[in-house]
Amino acid sequence: MTVHQLLGRIAYFHALFIEPALVPASAVTSGQPCCNHRTPQGAVRPDAAGLLSDTAWAVLDEIAITLGAHAGQCPSYGPGCCATCRVAGSAAAIAEAWLAAEHRAYRRPEPNGGTRQACREAAATRLTRIFVHQHHAPCPAAQGGETAGSWLLPGADELPLTGELLALWRDPLAGGGSPVVSWLNHCTDLDDIRRVLETRRPTP
Repeated sequence: MTVHQLLGRIAYFHALFIEPALVPASAVTSGQPCCNHRTPQGAVRPDAAGLLSDTAWAVLDEIAITLGAHAGQCPSYGPGCCATCRVAGSAAAIAEAWLAAEHRAYRRPEPNGGTRQACREAAATRLTRIFVHQHHAPCPAAQGGETAGSWLLPGADELPLTGELLALWRDPLAGGGSPVVSWLNHCTDLDDIRRVLETRRPTP
C-alpha cells in the first residue's frame, strides 16, 4: 500500500505541477542496452510487457513517455526490455525533468551536470531497490549505487517536489517517519510553490 501511495503521489504531482511546465524535449539519444538486449539469446529477466505492465509501476513508464524521455533508455526500447532496467531509466528521467522544471519555475540557473547526475542516480537507485524487493526481479540496474554525491541532492526546502521525491523513496518501507511536504497539497501550480518559497526565504 505504501509503495502504491508513493507511485500515485509521483503521478499526481507530475500531472499537476510538472507536465504543464514542460519544455519541448531535446533530441532523443539512446543509452546502454538493457539486460534483455545485451545478449543475442533475448529475454532472460522479467520483461516490461509482462511484469511492468501488470503493476502500478507502469505509471513510471507512462510518465517517462510524456517527457519524450527515451533518452538514456535501451536502444531496442520495447516490450521485451528488462522491467527493472525500465524502472531505473524512467525514475532517472523523471527526477531530472522535475529538477529542471523546478529550477526554471523558481527562476534559478540551470542545474549543473553533477546535480543532474546525482538526482538521476538517486532516483534510479532508490525506486529500483523497492521494485526489486517487491517483485523479486534483480538485475545489474539494481546493483549500482549513488556515486555522484549525496551532498548535491536538493532538499525539500530548496526544491520541494524533487527534494520530497528523493526523500520519500530513501527507505519507504522502514516506517520511520514520513518526509512529506504537506503544504504542497495546497498548491495548484509551480508558481504557487515559488511564492511559498519566497515567503519562507530569510529577509536580509
